[in-house]
Amino acid sequence: MKLKICLSILFVIGLVPTTFAQGRKLPVDTTVVTQNSVTINGTLINYTAKIGTQPVWDELGQPIASLHYTYYTRNNIRSRDERPLVISFNGGPGSGSVWMHLAYTGPRVLKIDDEGYPVQPYGVKENPYSILDVADIVYVNPVNTGYSRTIPESGKEVDRSKFFGINADIAYLAEWLNTFVTRNNRWNSPKYIIGESYGGVRVAGLALELQNKQWMYLNGVIMVSPADYKVLRNDDPTASAITLPYYTATAWYHKALVPELQQKDLLEILPESEAYTINTLIPALAKGGFISEAEKQAVAKKMAYYSGLTEKEILEHNLVVPTRYFWKALLRDASGYTTGRLDSRYLGLDRQLSGTGPDYSAELTSWLHSFTPAINYYLQEELKFKTDIKYYMFGPVHPWDNKDDTTRDDLRQAMAQNPYLNVLYQAGYFDGATNYFNTKYSMWQTDPSGRLKDRFSFKGYRSGHMMYLRREDLQNANNDLRQFIKQTAANGKPAKY
Repeated sequence: MKLKICLSILFVIGLVPTTFAQGRKLPVDTTVVTQNSVTINGTLINYTAKIGTQPVWDELGQPIASLHYTYYTRNNIRSRDERPLVISFNGGPGSGSVWMHLAYTGPRVLKIDDEGYPVQPYGVKENPYSILDVADIVYVNPVNTGYSRTIPESGKEVDRSKFFGINADIAYLAEWLNTFVTRNNRWNSPKYIIGESYGGVRVAGLALELQNKQWMYLNGVIMVSPADYKVLRNDDPTASAITLPYYTATAWYHKALVPELQQKDLLEILPESEAYTINTLIPALAKGGFISEAEKQAVAKKMAYYSGLTEKEILEHNLVVPTRYFWKALLRDASGYTTGRLDSRYLGLDRQLSGTGPDYSAELTSWLHSFTPAINYYLQEELKFKTDIKYYMFGPVHPWDNKDDTTRDDLRQAMAQNPYLNVLYQAGYFDGATNYFNTKYSMWQTDPSGRLKDRFSFKGYRSGHMMYLRREDLQNANNDLRQFIKQTAANGKPAKY
């Protein structure tokens, strides 16, 4: 009799342990709970995984979307009031939360080799470095990512302007988080939000939106390989110049620099390249076509020195070398391979050697090898979330409204208003999409007064956009998160200047 009642309840919410929900529609509001364990830094951690969907409400209290999430809490915690809650987003926009969930901070990680390359059979294994020992974590899939969907899923009734844009995304997610925190009794907990790539834009804006519209104050914002469109989408000397240190890092990795540089460690040569970029290259590019011939030749020579490209190539591009060209050209003569966009350690093989850019992103195709089967297996088989819905690694969220992006200053204002709020930036030296020096530059520009600079920190890693795929960096980056959480704990100190 009890079994029948349990099964009946599961049928109502659309999930049954041994069969799939009929059709391709998820319940608007549902939960599945499992008990699990993981050994982190030598200590056995028992935890509860709560996976489900929670509605996004409109102004009239009607559900207009349902967001899929996975929430991990460590068991046997006396009080959640002192236990940090980390709220995790990926980016895109349009990317599911799979990447950091199954490869960075969560209790399970991909079966990959120590450098991050896929291996078969695909699957997951314990994450010995997860931050679940020091914080509870919720992974959130915004609308049309993962299993999250609008209500209805398509048609004229869907008001895309409520979801698919910088400011709309921030507004509805803040509302959703209010409901989540209330339902799970986490108002008293120290809170952190972490976002990767476009997720950096998202969490920067959320920091102020949560304070001003939800009265929810944070202890920390963590940006992993963050995008900053104030730089990335500008065609100006600064945006062009700050790619050079990334070129230096990539050329060093592939042994394409001159021997004088190649024999040094990466962290010895990057400060040189950075200083040259700030002090010489940006002013030179600012002169445009009015730069003197002598200065132009001198700059091309030095750029070749720090990039592994030839002076001729650099001059042919008027000193402004596009990243796509760099990925195509760096190894063209040496091996014929292209280098990856999101992680330049990865190699690709094009149809022909000539051209101005690679045929495909070598790193992303490699990652999809292992992430796609792993997330589908893990959610369905280990966490028992049974559904026929397709998991969107990348979902239909475009066109995306990028207007009125004030997120960088939103973050500054949130920090000014909240003395507890600190920010950690994490970036891989071989990331060519949101390169590490762009991240540093964005950090420097966030607070023009400089009075908040002691509350910013930067950590770099010898890998790419998803720096945690490399095992050494997985350990180091998680330890950096632990340290950040420890350092930003209030410890009874009042929030005042």
